Amino acid sequence: MQIALPFSMQRRSSGRVLPGFGITAGFTLFYLCLIVLIPLSAIFINTFSMTWEEFVRAATSDRVMASYRLSFGASLIAAAINVVFGTLVAWVLERYDFTGKKLIDALVDLPFALPTAVAGIALTALYAPNGWIGSYLDAVGLKVAFTPLGIIVAMTFIGLPFVVRTVQPVLAEADREFEEAAASLGANRFQVFLRVIFPAILPALLTGFALAFARASGEYGSVIFIAGNMPMISEITPLLIVTQLEQYDYAGATAIAMVMLLTSFVLLLAINLLQAWTRRRGLSSRN
Repeated sequence: MQIALPFSMQRRSSGRVLPGFGITAGFTLFYLCLIVLIPLSAIFINTFSMTWEEFVRAATSDRVMASYRLSFGASLIAAAINVVFGTLVAWVLERYDFTGKKLIDALVDLPFALPTAVAGIALTALYAPNGWIGSYLDAVGLKVAFTPLGIIVAMTFIGLPFVVRTVQPVLAEADREFEEAAASLGANRFQVFLRVIFPAILPALLTGFALAFARASGEYGSVIFIAGNMPMISEITPLLIVTQLEQYDYAGATAIAMVMLLTSFVLLLAINLLQAWTRRRGLSSRN
């Protein structure tokens, strides 16, 4: 005996919920090629015009290696700082009610909306030796502006929203019954956080860390004003690419850009794998 399925179930069982997959998929691929793949292919084309020895020489010179160490090292430190304080901000915004909460919640997204050049100028004005904050720090012998420390400050500023906005929804969806059960069994607040809350938000923390790191490593506008831009000391890799372009060294610029592009691709792949792991983990926990 055969049972006739409703039309919606037939469409769902065939693997297509909505019609027009061919047209939308074709438009999607065309749009991605036009906006993403074709511009990025120019980097590969210019790089392939070089020999392997020329590529290695352009991408691994002493000045370039110093910029790699500064850009990736400062990005790593800034992302680690944002993991700690971004989690704290997300926790306060999600778990407490207080006056001005919506304002603070909106300020978290300010680095997204603020032009990077404006952010760089504002941070430089604050942390310069004659700035509001920098004058007090300079009095105790701590210089921020025009040093690698200033680069870390700028990268921390632009990377904070990524951690907050990835951790906050996970905290909102967390089931507090597990926390209450752990507390009823005698666990203190630190143990509840370490054994119940932290494992739940760990995938989001890793995703936020990777996003903040990727964003900071490619940052340009908000960093160049506060960095000082001294070769071998406070020169970031994006600035070095611009310098090479201004000197009409297109092959050298694309060689450095190729390294940054491959690094960004690895980071995006890691983010996608983390998100897939998070989805599988959520499905297994519900089952």
